[in-house]
Formats: sequence, C-alpha cells, structure tokens
Amino acid sequence: MASDSPQQILEKAQAAAHTAKEAANAAQAYADQLAQAAGAAAHAATGGAIDPFVFQLAIFVLAVFVGYYVVWSVTPALHTPLMSVTNAISSVIVVGALLAVGVDAAKAGAEAPLYAQGFGFVALVLASVNIFGGFLVTQRMLAMYKKKG
Repeated sequence: MASDSPQQILEKAQAAAHTAKEAANAAQAYADQLAQAAGAAAHAATGGAIDPFVFQLAIFVLAVFVGYYVVWSVTPALHTPLMSVTNAISSVIVVGALLAVGVDAAKAGAEAPLYAQGFGFVALVLASVNIFGGFLVTQRMLAMYKKKG
C-alpha cells in the first residue's frame, strides 16, 4: 500500500465507490420490488379497493406508532443500552445520507437529483444531532452511577 502512487490510490477509491454505489442501487431496487409486491398483493387481495401507495403509507404509520410505544415502555434500567442501539442505527443513517448528498462525488458525471441531495442533507443533520444527543444523555446517565468524592 505504501508503494501505491496517488493515481493508483485514487483509482482504487473510485472503484470502491463504484462498487458501493452498485450495491446500494441493487439494495434499493430489491426494497422497491418488495414494497411494490406487498402493495400489489394488497391491491389484488382486496379486489382493487386499496391503492398500493395507501397500503405502504399505512405500514409506515403503523411502524411509527409501534416505535413510539416500544420506546416509551422501556424501563429506565434499559435506557442506556437502548440509546447505544439508536446511536448505532443513526450512524447507519449518516452513511446513507452521505451517499445521498455526495453521489456526484462518487462517480464523475453522475448528477444526483436535487431533492435527493436535500433530503440527504436533512437526514445527515438530524441523525448527527441524534447521535451527539444520545452520547450526551448516555454520559449523564453513566455519571449518575459514579461515586461522589
């Protein structure tokens, strides 16, 4: 690695970015296919009475409510491990947001839609606030268990 020239390092980084972009595109295509299949199944099962978008929106709303009630029913003793898990999830969101914001930097000539970059930037800011806030809360909770003096 030390003998690689800057040009070789750049080419390797571009190849890795291209591979990561292809993997992200494949994962997004798979998730889209699953969502469309679930919506189409609901549409077909109800004889066309439910639009696939409404079905997907209903799943999202149910996930929000389930998440809300799961988080608020956690006992205080489990709050610190829960914060660690949400920090880990937020760090994954930061990686995805960075990919959304910097798509054009990953491959020359690839221009990301402006709305994707905007949503990526908003996700990056909110996830970063969540991560740092989680670390602060965790630090304060752990400080409660330290001996005084």
